[in-house]
Amino acid sequence: MDVQNIIQEIFQVPAEFQQELLAFGTKIATFSAALIGAWILARLAPFILKVGLERFAGKTLAPGYKQVINPIHQALVRSLFFGFAVLALALLRDYQGIYGFLNFFFYLAFSVCAGWFSSQLMYQVLQVYGVKVIRPFSHDTDDFVIVISNLANTVVTFFTIVYFAQTQNLNLISVLAGLGIVGLAISFAAKETFAQIIGSIVLYLDRPYMPGEYVRVSFNPKDEDVYGRIEAIGIRSTKIRVAAKNTLVIAPNSVMIKKDIENISRGTKVMSLLYLDFSRLLNDGERALVKNVVGDAIGNLLGVEPLSVKIFLFEPEGRPGTRARASFFC
Repeated sequence: MDVQNIIQEIFQVPAEFQQELLAFGTKIATFSAALIGAWILARLAPFILKVGLERFAGKTLAPGYKQVINPIHQALVRSLFFGFAVLALALLRDYQGIYGFLNFFFYLAFSVCAGWFSSQLMYQVLQVYGVKVIRPFSHDTDDFVIVISNLANTVVTFFTIVYFAQTQNLNLISVLAGLGIVGLAISFAAKETFAQIIGSIVLYLDRPYMPGEYVRVSFNPKDEDVYGRIEAIGIRSTKIRVAAKNTLVIAPNSVMIKKDIENISRGTKVMSLLYLDFSRLLNDGERALVKNVVGDAIGNLLGVEPLSVKIFLFEPEGRPGTRARASFFC
């Protein structure tokens, strides 16, 4: 006696219902086996990928796999499992009630896990490779990683929402409109931040100056030019250590790309500094006289470029009087 006859004798149900019940049980068993297989395959896939890289690309990609993938191994496994589970869900497509219920949660879990894995993957790539690229240009690599990872997270979140909306047949236009309004508000609030980031990218590509080089920049036409050494180039600003004063000028990169920058260190001539100390404060007339006399005296020296002579008078810290700083090329 087969199973169908046994069920019919025990429960006295119609044969058609028995067949449907048996088919449903078979589908559920197959789906459950597929989920178990998906979990096993998700656990084995990273190991297979690792062994393959070590065997066929041991000196090139294998070290990168250890540095990038190993810290986010569990996120990769979860993403693979729900990805395989979504594929296995097609086995229940004939049963729309169960399929529709599981479809929402499976795609939601897959979207969240895949988005999280993508975000962590980008962060690890920035930590391992991005820092190496930026470090020769700037010591503020933490700022670089934070800003770029935040931008990457924004992009990943956007595409995750769009993907999930498409899988659930949601009104994508409404979703995009809502995201557009939020994005517009964020763009207005972070306009200066975006300008600084763009300025940083321009500086990294153009390289008008590097850390350790001396530059002269005019931030205020009515004031003396700022002369100093580039101490650091961050993702948002440039730090200039002013000569003689030893103070630090922090200028946004969005401002630096608009300024005329004279790179002293890349010149072919030698720049010299001469300091003259006066025991008392000089008035405006005396300051003008010092500039004329000292400027003419230095400009007439053999080998000195007269147009390069710059005289700047200021009150030194910690002592009374006036100090004159003369800079010139020879």
